[in-house]
Amino acid sequence: MSKQKKEPTVQDLLKIEIAQELGLWGKIQRFGWGELTAEEAGRIGGLMRRRMKEENK
Repeated sequence: MSKQKKEPTVQDLLKIEIAQELGLWGKIQRFGWGELTAEEAGRIGGLMRRRMKEENK
């Protein structure tokens, strides 16, 4: 059984964009999302929430 790659969602793309802006994308590419510290992950999540909230105004 082969694994199919799923299409990235709008939220996935936003998360990647924010990670790049914060300079974390290289770390994520090398080690994966699971290696982010709680602070780093929280920063990404907080910025995602803020941007999504601004879009819905």
